[in-house]
Amino acid sequence: MSSIILIVLMIAFMYFFMIRPQQRQRKEHQAMVNQLKPGDAVVTIGRLHGMVHEVNTAEQTVTIDCEGIYLTFDLSAVAKVNWATPAPAAATTVTEAPVESASANKEAAAQAEEEQAPASAATDADDEKPAEQAEK
Repeated sequence: MSSIILIVLMIAFMYFFMIRPQQRQRKEHQAMVNQLKPGDAVVTIGRLHGMVHEVNTAEQTVTIDCEGIYLTFDLSAVAKVNWATPAPAAATTVTEAPVESASANKEAAAQAEEEQAPASAATDADDEKPAEQAEK
C-alpha cells in the first residue's frame, strides 16, 4: 500500500513541477505569436534579430526583415517579441508657449548681438590707435 502512495506522489510531483509549467509556457508562447504584427521586432530561437514583415496564419509562417534580407520562419521559431510601441501623443503635440518663448529667445539674442557689435567695433578701433601711434 505504501508503494502505491509513493508512486502517486511521484506522479503528482512530476505533474506540478514539470508538465504544468511547460503547458503554461506553451500557452504564453502561442498568445505571443497570435499577437504578432508587421513592425514588431523579434528574436528567433537561433538568435536572429529582425522586424516582422508578414505573418501568414494559414501556413503558420512569419517573414522577417533582417536589414533588407527577407527570411521565412515557422511561427514556433519566434523566441521573443519586442512590441512596436507608438509614439506617445503628448510628445507629438506642439503647444503655443514654447513657440513664443523660442521667438522671444531669438529676439533677445539678436538684441544682445547688436549691443555687442558696437562695443567690439570700439574695441577694434582702440586696438588700432596704439598700433598707428607706434608706427608714427
